[in-house]
Amino acid sequence: MRKTRSPSAEDTLFGRAVKADPANVPLAERMRPRTLDEYLGQTHVVGKGKLLQRAIDDDRPPSMILWGPPGVGKTSLGRVIATRTKARFVSFSAVLGTLPELREVVKEAKDRRAFHGERTILFVDEIHRFHKGQQDAFLPHVEDGSVLLIGATTENPSFAVNAALLSRCKVFRLEALSETELTVLLRRALVDADRGLGLLQLDADDEALLAIARFAAGDARRALNTLEVTSEFVRQSQRLRIELTDVAAAEEHRPLLYDKAGDEHHAVTSAFIKSMRGSDPDAAVYWMMRMVEAGDDPLFILRRMVIFASEDVGNADPRALVVATTADAAFRRVGMPEGLYALAQAVVYLACTPKSNATNVAWHRAKALIEQHGALPVPKKLRPGSTGLNRSMGYGADYKYAHDYEGGVVPGETYLPDELVGERLYEPTERGEEARIKARLLALRGKKNDPSES
Repeated sequence: MRKTRSPSAEDTLFGRAVKADPANVPLAERMRPRTLDEYLGQTHVVGKGKLLQRAIDDDRPPSMILWGPPGVGKTSLGRVIATRTKARFVSFSAVLGTLPELREVVKEAKDRRAFHGERTILFVDEIHRFHKGQQDAFLPHVEDGSVLLIGATTENPSFAVNAALLSRCKVFRLEALSETELTVLLRRALVDADRGLGLLQLDADDEALLAIARFAAGDARRALNTLEVTSEFVRQSQRLRIELTDVAAAEEHRPLLYDKAGDEHHAVTSAFIKSMRGSDPDAAVYWMMRMVEAGDDPLFILRRMVIFASEDVGNADPRALVVATTADAAFRRVGMPEGLYALAQAVVYLACTPKSNATNVAWHRAKALIEQHGALPVPKKLRPGSTGLNRSMGYGADYKYAHDYEGGVVPGETYLPDELVGERLYEPTERGEEARIKARLLALRGKKNDPSES
């Protein structure tokens, strides 16, 4: 069986592909940066004196995970590193590739390293698509230096990448490109006669390019795709200048400015939660539908609502958690679009119900005490006296069984470690159901503080 040769660095870098058939290559692909000087943005990663910049200059780049939203230069940075370090670049998709194909790539990388001293950069796009067991396949090859792994992901590597693999890679967070950086890229594409649109001799209003940059929301690929569509629209109109109205016409059916892995996603999610916290059902439903219409996963929205029910409503209305979890179950059973009824009902309920973060504050106070005092010993009276040895050590000897006392409360009894007796972690508010809880807790604490009643 004849083996298919993996592409070399020259084969996979864009220059050769453009020469083969430039008419079929999108502008965004043609305009990929070839050097670090052409690479826009990410100065916090590849700026002068930064860790990755120094590693590239020293020809010692580490295996790494590039984490960031789409279109910010993850693949381009991998290719630039390969060119700069004269390494062979092999692109592998976690969506389309298989483990047997990966083994073939690694085998060829080992052969090239052994016989020609050639390094291979294995660029794995959407590495989070491999489940964590499959990611183990990379470990021995990264460790022995057979390949230099560059994984690209839009998901948080802490949750999406195997911990063992993560410990062997440096994580670099890439940010959405600024409007200024995108505008520079668009101007560059307009005048570049070799790879860009320079042969069309088009010009563009500053407002038009700024509109494209804003629409792209930090995504260089989206910006260049929009410029390409707009330039074709202008060319067919037999004009040489791109105006603001041309951008609007070319993008008449553009999607919402939203990316579920980018800043806009986090902004809309934040607005959604803060609207519920602020008891504004109108705004809460609006932001919920913004997320749904932009293609966000309704199950993500429901997870945020379940968290909100405990974090921001708490015991002011214990039913809120029931409403949120029931809405989650109902949506999973019904699906779209009818599941939106349950989703909207729960959002309105959470927005309108009384709020309290007292339980949230309580566990944070508990965490702070643990960090301050460490693992304090459990009082002997609270330890189990279930064996003879335990009883001989005094475990459980002074424990008082609460059900033997009036109201099920032992007057004067304490249950915290001795060093923390008297600490108050949970302080209920007077909102909603917590007002009743507060009154009962005051009575309970008063009784516990009065040992004369025993």
